Amino acid sequence: MASVTIRGVRKDYGPLRIIRDIDLDVADREFITLVGPSGCGKSTLLRMIAGLEKISGGDISIGSERVNDVAPMHRDVAMVFQSYALYPHMTVADNISFGLRMRHVMADKIEAAVQRAAAVLNLDQLLKRRPGQLSGGQRQRVAMGRAMVRNPRLFLFDEPLSNLDAKLRVQMRAEIKALHRRLGSTSIYVTHDQVEAMTMADRIVVMNQGRIEQQGTPEMLYDRPATLFVAGFIGSPSMNLISGILHDGHLGLQDGSWLPFPASMAVDGQAVTLGIRPEDIHPAAYGIAAEVVDVEPTGVDTLLLCRFAGVQVTASVRERYRAAPGTPIRLAFNTGKLHAFDTTTGRTLID
Repeated sequence: MASVTIRGVRKDYGPLRIIRDIDLDVADREFITLVGPSGCGKSTLLRMIAGLEKISGGDISIGSERVNDVAPMHRDVAMVFQSYALYPHMTVADNISFGLRMRHVMADKIEAAVQRAAAVLNLDQLLKRRPGQLSGGQRQRVAMGRAMVRNPRLFLFDEPLSNLDAKLRVQMRAEIKALHRRLGSTSIYVTHDQVEAMTMADRIVVMNQGRIEQQGTPEMLYDRPATLFVAGFIGSPSMNLISGILHDGHLGLQDGSWLPFPASMAVDGQAVTLGIRPEDIHPAAYGIAAEVVDVEPTGVDTLLLCRFAGVQVTASVRERYRAAPGTPIRLAFNTGKLHAFDTTTGRTLID
């Protein structure tokens, strides 16, 4: 396996800059996810690492080798695509072994490699079938098997689960994580699904408009978002963000009411945004006067959509809760869990 080093990498399409001076280090055997909204540049960056897109500037190294001008087939990288990219006329065994056959590996070694991959991925009984006879999850396992048998120094995953239904995505997440642990591989995984990123990665790299917005462990990004973008993107349901003007250490809202504000770095008259996670808001006998907009049971939790001072917030509570729209309610905030951001720059105001 190998580390990956990216320095000052950019990608231009004519006058349009898609990737903007990315610096990133991926440690040997680390599993990282590149996450962000559609169009943020995450798949383009992955394809540049694979050699499928030429870079417009900067350097990419895999291990100690600078690979800017190395052809994809010589980078020793395996890529798993969203669309599976299987040959429909070939059997599962032939699809898995295709890359090895193209490299003229001896037949007995190919057979052994296919059998090992099939055992790991539970494909033993499917080796003679063709892709059209398989479910989506089985096809994705075949694509993973094709990558596995090459024993590459780097695995790249480009939104491999986005075509699967919700239940199968959960199952395949667990299988990919188990495969990563078993192989001790270095893996870079692209997704737009922040829940997928949170549950799979050693480290998450959040991208926005071609730049790295923040990177860190899932817990770090959830607990200490560095920007408004990360605060709103990481977490499901997303963080509540409430904008206002700071006055005497409180956040003034449209209707003249106020909320406690935790940042000492802000100054009076500054446009600031308070952030709070849904689980840190709860109904209480005393608190902010609000009204219920909707109640969404999710099984374990109940989401309360409430409005006050022209602001809508979501509270997540464990107990079952029923209320008609328009019902008066009081909300208490866990003041020890408040986040604060400069509305103009989007940067956190809390060290």
